[in-house]
This record gives sequence, C-alpha cells and structure tokens, in this order.
Amino acid sequence: MSKTLSSLLLVPIWAGLWQSVPTALRRRLRVPAGDLLRDATYRRLWTSILISSFGGQVTMLALPLTAAVLLHATPTQMGLLTFMEIVPFVLFSLPSGVWLDRVRKLPVYIVGEAGLALVVGSVPLAWALGWLGMTWLYVVGFVIGTVATVAGSAAQIVLTQVVARERLVEAHAKNALASSGAEVAGPGLAGVLIKALGAPLALLADALLLLASAAILRGIRVDERPLARHDAHFWRDLKAGVRFVAGQRLLVSLAVVVGGWQMCQNAALVVQILFATRTLGLSEQAVGLSYVGMGAGTVVASLLGHRISRRVGPGPCLVMGIAACGAGWLAVSAAPANAWGVAIFALMLVSYSFGAVLLFINFLALRQAVTPEALLGRMTSTMRWLILLPAGPGALAGGWLGEHFGLRASLAFAGSAALLLALFAWRHPVIRNVRSLPKPESVTESLGAEAAVGALPAAL
Repeated sequence: MSKTLSSLLLVPIWAGLWQSVPTALRRRLRVPAGDLLRDATYRRLWTSILISSFGGQVTMLALPLTAAVLLHATPTQMGLLTFMEIVPFVLFSLPSGVWLDRVRKLPVYIVGEAGLALVVGSVPLAWALGWLGMTWLYVVGFVIGTVATVAGSAAQIVLTQVVARERLVEAHAKNALASSGAEVAGPGLAGVLIKALGAPLALLADALLLLASAAILRGIRVDERPLARHDAHFWRDLKAGVRFVAGQRLLVSLAVVVGGWQMCQNAALVVQILFATRTLGLSEQAVGLSYVGMGAGTVVASLLGHRISRRVGPGPCLVMGIAACGAGWLAVSAAPANAWGVAIFALMLVSYSFGAVLLFINFLALRQAVTPEALLGRMTSTMRWLILLPAGPGALAGGWLGEHFGLRASLAFAGSAALLLALFAWRHPVIRNVRSLPKPESVTESLGAEAAVGALPAAL
C-alpha cells in the first residue's frame, strides 16, 4: 500500500474517531496555541521518543532480571554488566563527536534505533539456542553502549535542529514527559510480559518498538548542511572540541557535578534490582509495578520542571535534582525488609526519577545553549565522555560494596555522596548563579579556536 493511499484511508478513520470524542474533552485535549507540539516535525520526533521509551522500560527491567534471576548473577557481575555499557562512552565519545560534526545527524539516529533493535533481539535468540550466559550479556551491554554513544549524541543534536535554542528547556521537559508516559505504564506492562513470557522473550517487545521508532524518524525532514572544510583534520578537530569545553567555566563545572552524579547513580543502579528481589523478596511482576513510581516522578518533574527552572534558574534547579536523588537512595538503604520497605523502595524510585529529570532538562539545555552549532557534535561527545568517566568506577564500586558489605552499603554510599555533591554544587557560584540560558559564542570565534588549536601540546 502506497503512502498516499494509506493516508487517504487513515485520515477519515482518525477524523471519525476524533469527532466521536465529547466536545468538552476535545477542548481539553487540544494542544494550546504556541505549544511545541503544534509543530509537525517536533511532534513526530516526540512520538518517536514516546514509542522508544516504552521499549526502553522493558529492557531496563528485563535485561538485569535476566542476569539476576535467570543467570543468578552476583553483585560484582551486575556491576560488570553496567560497566560494559559505560565503557564505549569512554572509548568512542570523543572520536564520534568529530565524525558527527561532519555528517548529517538524523540518519545516524535512525540507524542507531534500528541497530539497538537487532542487539536487544539477540538476547531471546541466544536464550532459545542455549547460548545465553553472562558473557553474552556483557557483549550485548557493550554493543548497546556503543550504539548509544554515537546515535545518542546524534539524537541530542537533532533536537537543536528542530527546536529554537531559547525553547530547549521546554523541549527537554516535553521529551521527559514522553518518557514519563512510558515510565508510568511501561514497568507494569514489562512485569506482565516478563511473567508471561520470561525476561529474555520480553525483550522482543523492545526490539519491535525500536523498529517502529526508526520508521517514524524516517519521516522527519531537517535542513542540515554539514560544515565542509577543505582543511579538516581529525585530531586537530577533536582537540578543538576538547579545548572549547575546557575554555567554558560553565561546561567544566557541569561536567564535574553531573559526572559525580553519574558515579552515585551507577553505584545505586547495579544493586537496585538485587535489593528488590533478594532483600525485599519481590517477584519480577512486583518489581515492574514498583517501577511505576519512576513514571510518577518523571510525570511530575516533566510538568513542573520547566516552571521550576524559570522561577529559580537552571543552575539551582539542577542542584535540587541531585539532592532529590540522594535523599531517595539514602532512605532506601535503611528500609526494613517488609511492606514498609517496599513502599520506601517505590518512593525512592519516585524521588530518583523526579530528581533526574530536573537535573537533565537543565544540564542538556545549558550545554546546548552555550555551544555554537559548528561545535555541537564535539561538545556533546566531549561532555558525555567527561560525565561518564566516573560512571564505570561507580558501577564497580557499587558491585564491590554490595558483595563485601551488603546491598544497603552500596545504596548508602550513593545517597550520602549525592547529598554531599548537591551541597558542593550549591556552594559553587558558577552553578548556583545561572538563572537563565546563556548565549553561544559567535561562529567566527569558535572557528578561530579550531584554527589556533594546532599550537596546543599533543598531550591535550
């Protein structure tokens, strides 16, 4: 069926369904004038994020549950699994940024979604063939991290091509709202799928949703002309991106603070599923229902995050997010192994997701707002590299603490360190005093920095 014919058939169907909705409800559902979702291109991007996020919720539970329940992984092995997903960011972030600044980003994003579908789909195939083990999951984690390193950076840049810079906080908040819709319904659905099919087979749902996301992205049109330079040089261009980030006090401060948060987050993440299943005694389906709390926190933060950021400023709002995460981890580390403990675990997920959204909608908007378009790829990859350097040690530390001192020790470490980090960030004027989005340097100045980078020492 051709695209034109399918449109002719589907439009009357959707129109009829819309007309069947009561008038009062239709008014409430109608997108207000001036809303970003009025823009057809952004709406398509947002829909892709929504669908992909539903699949991500399945993988977020099914992959660690496969390791913890089916393969009986130890805390150290869970730490290694998370570590393998982080390693590609450290290895490939910087070179991928140079490459992204020379190519069109949207095709990279689309191929990445399709590639992730194949990688995730390999787990149930390996299980069916009897090949599934922790080594296979380590390889899958590494490939997922590699695809996310390149395509994830491309996705962040695509947003800046679709949305005006002054509306980036709003756009990131709406993207978080799309994710939150998946986080509300996704974990419960994932729990049902895992109970009915088993954790490995449930991953097929993510693979199908990722393919649907890629198909939707194919319909997006952006006006992108990669910067073609006759004197392009890989290592010089890579150093130019690093030099740009190093020369921006705001970007350096954000890298330190968010990198510290990544260390805390990964220390907690590697033991959360183990704590839920082994300390609290939750079934796979009960774990899925508990993770609905993440969706609730994300919904609230997505709806209120933009308003909070406008009222207190992006910097203070970011600090509030770190503190909310730390408070949740510290509380659950002392939770009793009974019904109250299950409630505290769910509340921790609410606090974590609320804080993470506040943190990232401001972090992403700040770093994109301060960067000229010609350097967006290198800035994005450099910042992702910097903030994820502490994530690997954090995952390994969380696994080691959990195995030698108990799962609560990992959560207590993550919570205490995050609260200390929030205090540091609040006392740091470069973060605390950011009350609005900054303006980027002129492109001329940025290209001048690239031209001068040849004089830098090779050690940079």
